[in-house]
Amino acid sequence: MRFATWDDQGTISAGVVGEHGLHPLPSGTTILDLVRSGLPAAVAAGTAALSTQPVPVGGVRLLPPLNPPSVRDFIAFEEHVEGVAQLMVDGGTVASEWYEAPTFYFTNPHALVGAHDDVPVPPGSRLFDFEMEVAVVVGRDGASLSPEQARGHIFGYTVFNDWSARDLQRREMKVGLGPAKGKDSATTLGPWLVTADEVEPYRDPDGFLALDLRVSVNGVEVGHDLLSNMGWTFDELISYASRGTVVRAGDVLGSGTCGNGGCLAELWGTRGEDAPPSLRPGDVVEMTVEGIGTIRNRVVAGDELATVAPARPRPRRRTR
Repeated sequence: MRFATWDDQGTISAGVVGEHGLHPLPSGTTILDLVRSGLPAAVAAGTAALSTQPVPVGGVRLLPPLNPPSVRDFIAFEEHVEGVAQLMVDGGTVASEWYEAPTFYFTNPHALVGAHDDVPVPPGSRLFDFEMEVAVVVGRDGASLSPEQARGHIFGYTVFNDWSARDLQRREMKVGLGPAKGKDSATTLGPWLVTADEVEPYRDPDGFLALDLRVSVNGVEVGHDLLSNMGWTFDELISYASRGTVVRAGDVLGSGTCGNGGCLAELWGTRGEDAPPSLRPGDVVEMTVEGIGTIRNRVVAGDELATVAPARPRPRRRTR
């Protein structure tokens, strides 16, 4: 089953995606409410909603499927890590620490955008980029879950684009923190939330989902990979996220950028040149994940804000 949230001339609704359009759930119900109710109850509610009059998908603005309590983004594709390492340092290789355990950062849950929304270039950035990913949505609260337990906590999946200001990211990560401002301007989620059972037929013998991933810029394909090239399964990512702490129903965990052109930075590293060039206003980025759907966003000009003030010289005084 597929669940969506949409804006119809100022009225926000949630519902299920049917053959003839979007079928609304009872007024006031959110997809996060459904996720927290558990997958069986959510499917029952969706089945009941299919009897309502559908709304044409093309006549509304699709919003992110849900408002998650938190968003974690992993870096689970070795090929992506390798390409970006080559960009940062000539001849760079994957750090040995990457292989030891999954790595993630928390990104901004308040900066989510819909499947077809315009995306402004972040203030001050001249190297804007996309990152093609798939996100898993946690369906039940849990703590210190084993990978086997974590699979039972999966509600579903959605397409995830981690928009990235590479120049801002480079600066802040040299300080030993981040990414932060390089990543928090926008993240696309959509077009809907697909329940776990729909993609189960794509699971390979090693437990990975062999979904086809493709990304294009202005109609030209620049990236193509299989989701099964991840270094860890989503079960393992959820398990690690919950290690010594908790995950909550509705939490979103990104897979990290796929390889073979899942972002421009990887291509810059492997090719040794800025080709294709960084994103500019007017560019259209389209991502399609087999079994889930397609998101398509146009890049637009962002706000021109005042230059950030540098740090003041350190005074080194010890007393007032």
